[in-house]
Amino acid sequence: MDIVYIKDLKVDAVIGVYDWEREIHQTLVLSLDMAADISGPAENDELALALDYKAVSDRITEFVSGSDFQLIETLAERLAQLLMSEFKLPWLRLSVSKPGAITMASDVGVIIERGLKP
Repeated sequence: MDIVYIKDLKVDAVIGVYDWEREIHQTLVLSLDMAADISGPAENDELALALDYKAVSDRITEFVSGSDFQLIETLAERLAQLLMSEFKLPWLRLSVSKPGAITMASDVGVIIERGLKP
């Protein structure tokens, strides 16, 4: 199995359950591992055959910045569904973190895996 990944993509969004969180944008940090067969793109050196991580990053940014979920769990689940559908991913691992959400911790978040690992 080959993996295309995006690490530490920062996107501002409305996220949280408290009233004050509904009025501000907070920075979320997303990382994504996606199953992809890179043999064809590698052989032909052609972007059209590859899983375009720029297109995936742009779609993540568009979706997350336009969202207003209360829970990062909901955001992660909906984003995973969207990416698997739009980019035809058989498997992905997605982490969504919310740095600074807990004063005494450097980071909190969720990691989900969806689909079947090839």
